[in-house]
Amino acid sequence: MIKKESKNLKRLKRHLRIRKKVSGTPNRPRLSVYRSLNNMYAQVIDDIQGNTLVAASTLDKEVKEKIGHGGNKEAAKLVGEVVAKKAIEKGIKEVVFDRSGYIYHGRVKELAEGAREAGLKF
Repeated sequence: MIKKESKNLKRLKRHLRIRKKVSGTPNRPRLSVYRSLNNMYAQVIDDIQGNTLVAASTLDKEVKEKIGHGGNKEAAKLVGEVVAKKAIEKGIKEVVFDRSGYIYHGRVKELAEGAREAGLKF
């Protein structure tokens, strides 16, 4: 009998393939996205130093007050705007987008559009 490979394992393989090419530098850090069923997370990472420069999620107080459920498109867009504002405050204007193996659709797309609208360039 053929065993079916899990969707998350396939995603992780795609993520590793993407990470071979996409890397964050101090001049242009990486905006990494993680999507769970109930929440959305984003962080701006400098891979050379190994530091997370900025992070935001639907669990943050400022985001949680404005939304009811963290697993929808509106919440993802708000997380994108918040992470972009924090990044711009730290002097980061341009990032490399890392979708972490997820399809660029739905919540991942909304997070990216929210960050762009707030002033980040990809």
